[in-house]
Amino acid sequence: MNSIPLVSIITPSYNQVDFLEKTIQSVLKQDYLNLEYGIVDGVSTDGSLDILKKYDPHLSWWISEPDQGQAQAINKGIARTRGKIIAWINSDDIYLPNAITQAVKAIEEEDVDLVFGDAVTIDEAGYPLNELMFSDWDLPDLLRFRVICQPAVFMKRAVWDDVQGLSSDLHYMLDHQLWIKIASRFRVKHIPSFWAASRSHGQAKNVAFAADFSDEILQLLTWIETDTNLAALFEEDQNRIKGGAYRLSARYLLDGDFPAKALKQYSQAIRFWPSYALNHWRRMIFALVSIATGIRISSFQRRTGVPHLSDKQILRDWPGLNFPGNGFPIKEY
Repeated sequence: MNSIPLVSIITPSYNQVDFLEKTIQSVLKQDYLNLEYGIVDGVSTDGSLDILKKYDPHLSWWISEPDQGQAQAINKGIARTRGKIIAWINSDDIYLPNAITQAVKAIEEEDVDLVFGDAVTIDEAGYPLNELMFSDWDLPDLLRFRVICQPAVFMKRAVWDDVQGLSSDLHYMLDHQLWIKIASRFRVKHIPSFWAASRSHGQAKNVAFAADFSDEILQLLTWIETDTNLAALFEEDQNRIKGGAYRLSARYLLDGDFPAKALKQYSQAIRFWPSYALNHWRRMIFALVSIATGIRISSFQRRTGVPHLSDKQILRDWPGLNFPGNGFPIKEY
């Protein structure tokens, strides 16, 4: 019998042949010894199945069958697993070294039910764009639409089962709704260590469907206002909750190259929570510049968004990353 808990990871995938193999490799290269890894494919037609067949000996299982979207694929995948600790990583993202080991250690030593680490965004070729560093956010922060990076989240199966997994009513903000449900009943904690890389590319949902993200944020806002378990909290803090929702909506619209629509949402954010919204004044300037010049905001951000990365540890030959001459901070937890 293993002395360390079984961790189950699944990857939902559909026509992501350009990135799928690197995602798989980033999971298989983890140093955690008691790992179950399954892939739920939605009948891809782009060559993804060839990759799954290639890695079949190294996977716990994989399936390729029709589904009704990401939520159903993830729910179905988790239902097939046995791990005490679970997570999912999408087929265009990657884990960073030691992520699973650190997450399990944090869950056990901190006696919490869900942990989330920091992350970095990368482009199609794996070059870094930005660091995503969070704080020890709890339910009030999540209700104010402070978002965490999904591939850097790990949780106990018990909490997933308690909240009954992902809602099929949402397609874009489904993970954030899940974090809110869990944080309203269980203990969550941020661990200040880099665990994942989230890939930004033209086909990514947050770019290709930015307007849909924006609409679903407002749908989630209505859910918070009307949910019996959250309505009282909404009433007490509704200005900040609304301000956070409109600020996040503006961010997605700007990332999707809708600067005029983004400015309208920023104005709503300023109306409800001015001190927080105005912290994002640079992005408002980006939107104005984009409107005035016609330059796509995505290309402007790419030129200016690459962070300075420390040299605490060099990531050499890690799948999916391309950090020439740069180190990356991997903290030992």
